[in-house]
Amino acid sequence: MIKLIGTDGERYYSWVIEPGKYILGRLDENDFPVPDRTVSRRHAEIEMDGSADECYIRDLGSHNGTTVNGQLISDRTKVKIGDHVGFGRTEFKIADEDSDRTETKPPPTRLLGKEDPSERSVFLSLNEMRQPLPSKVTDLPELVPTLMDMARMLVLPEPRETMLERSLALLAKVIPAERLAILSVDPDNPEPTPSAVILPHGKDPGDFRLSTTIIKELMANKTSILIGDPATDPRFASQESIIMSEIKSAMVVPMLDEDEVLGILYVDTNNPLHQYNNDYVHLLSTFGNIIASRLVNYNLLTERQQRQIMQRELSRAARIQRGLLPGDPPSVPGYSIAGYQDQSRDVGGDLYDYAVLPSGSLLFLVADVSGKGMGAALLMSNLLAAFRMLSMESQIDLQRVVKQVSAQMHRFTAADMFATLFIALLDPSENTVRYINAGHNPPMLVTEDGSITELEPGGVMIGAFPEMEWELKSLTMNPGDSLVTFTDGVTEATRSDDAQYGEERLSTLLKEHQSLQPAELCAEIKRQINQFVEDAPQSDDITTLILKRDE
Repeated sequence: MIKLIGTDGERYYSWVIEPGKYILGRLDENDFPVPDRTVSRRHAEIEMDGSADECYIRDLGSHNGTTVNGQLISDRTKVKIGDHVGFGRTEFKIADEDSDRTETKPPPTRLLGKEDPSERSVFLSLNEMRQPLPSKVTDLPELVPTLMDMARMLVLPEPRETMLERSLALLAKVIPAERLAILSVDPDNPEPTPSAVILPHGKDPGDFRLSTTIIKELMANKTSILIGDPATDPRFASQESIIMSEIKSAMVVPMLDEDEVLGILYVDTNNPLHQYNNDYVHLLSTFGNIIASRLVNYNLLTERQQRQIMQRELSRAARIQRGLLPGDPPSVPGYSIAGYQDQSRDVGGDLYDYAVLPSGSLLFLVADVSGKGMGAALLMSNLLAAFRMLSMESQIDLQRVVKQVSAQMHRFTAADMFATLFIALLDPSENTVRYINAGHNPPMLVTEDGSITELEPGGVMIGAFPEMEWELKSLTMNPGDSLVTFTDGVTEATRSDDAQYGEERLSTLLKEHQSLQPAELCAEIKRQINQFVEDAPQSDDITTLILKRDE
C-alpha cells in the first residue's frame, strides 16, 4: 500500500490509496478534498491498479495544473514512492504507508506548474535549514566580514536591545531588504513582540505587524518560510499585515534553542529585482542561529543574576531566622537547658524557644512546620512571634494558648500548612512539668537509672482544623532526669542506603549518655547522627531541646 501525503500550507493530509479510482479537488464530496483556492473543484484523478500494484495520476483540466516532480502533466502519468506531486500550489508526496508525515514536505526548489517560482511560498524544515550554505552564497563579498562582526557580538558586553538592533543593521549588508525585524517569544505571552525593527523612510517601528498566519505556522512546525509574492498567494493575500508595503518577497526563520523558539527573524522587500530564494533563506537562518546563541547567553546571564539575587535574599533570611532563635539558656534554679538546630537548607521550618516567666516558671517549646524552604520559614517565624507574645502574660493557660495559635494559623494559612508542637511549662518550685503534645514526635523522659518514658501526643497537629482540643498532661522531674525533645529530622536522618537513624538508636544513645549535661548531650546527638549518615545529604532540619534536673 502507498499513501498520498502533503500540505496546502495550513493543514496536512494523509490518504491511503487502495485499488480503485479517486477524485481529488476542492469540493467536499470528492474522495480527496483539498479546500485550497489554487485547487480546482475536480482537479485530478488518482488510480491504483491493484493487479499491477501501480499508481497513476491524470489531470482533469484543472485551472492551475498538476505536476509530477516539477513537470506539468496532461496525460495519465505513472507515479511511484518518492515522487512529488503538485495540485495547484499544494504540495504532496507519494509515500510508503508507514512513512511519517514529517518527511512529506517536498523539496522547496521544485516549481509549481507554469507559475513563476518567485510567486510561490514554500516551507522549509529545520533539517533543511541546517544544511551548509551553498557555495554561491559564501562567495558574497560582504558575507565573511559580516559573519565575523556577528560572531564578535557573542562576547560583547552590550545591552540585549543594542545587540538586536546591530544584528539587523549587519544583516542588511548582505540581504537586500526594506523591512527587517526581530520578534521575541515569551512563553507567558501568546503574541510575539517586536524587539528590534528597521523600517524604510523613518517609519515608526510601532507600525510593524507580522501576519498571524506566518506566526502560527512557524511556532507550530518550527519551519522557515519563503514567501514569493504575498499578493498572489491565497494563504497570505488577505493578510493586511504582510502587504502593507506592497511586499514582493519575504522570509521568516525561527531562532531556536534546541526545540524552543526564542524569537522570529523576518525580512521582506518590495523591489521586484530582489526576489528571495532558498539560498537567501539558508543565509537568513545562519544569522538567526548566531542571534539565537547570543539570546541564550543573555538568558543564562539573567538566570544567573536571578539566582544570585535569590541566594542573597536567602542568606539574609537565614541570618534573620538564626537571629530569632533564643540566645543563651536562662538560669532556672536546679535545672539546666540547652537547644540545638541544624537546618537542611538556608532557611527551615523547625523552631525551639524557652523563656522564664514573671512567675519564675520556665516555658519551653519545640515545633516542626510542614514543608521546607521559605514558606515553612515564614510560618515558623509567625508561630515563634505568637508564642513569644503570649509568654509575656503573667499566667499562661497552655490549652488556651495552643487553641488560639492553632485557630489563627488555620484561618490565615493554606490548607496544607500545619505544625507539630510540644509546649511545656516547668514549675521549678514543685518540679512539675505541664505539657501539651500536639502531634509531635514523643519526647523522651530519661531517668537517672536509664529508663525511658515517651510522652505521647494528646491531640493532633496545630493549624490543621478550625476547632480542636488538646489534652494537658503533667510529669514530675526527679533529680538526674532529662526531658529530651526533638523533631523528626533526628530520627529520620537518612544515609545513602536509605536506612534511618531511628528512635531505637536515639534511645540507646540517651541511656548510654544519661549523665551528660544538656549542651553536651545535644553535641553527642549531633556527632552520632553525622557519623551515621556519613556523606549523605541532610534531608530535614534537625532540632533538639533538652531540659535536665540537676542531681
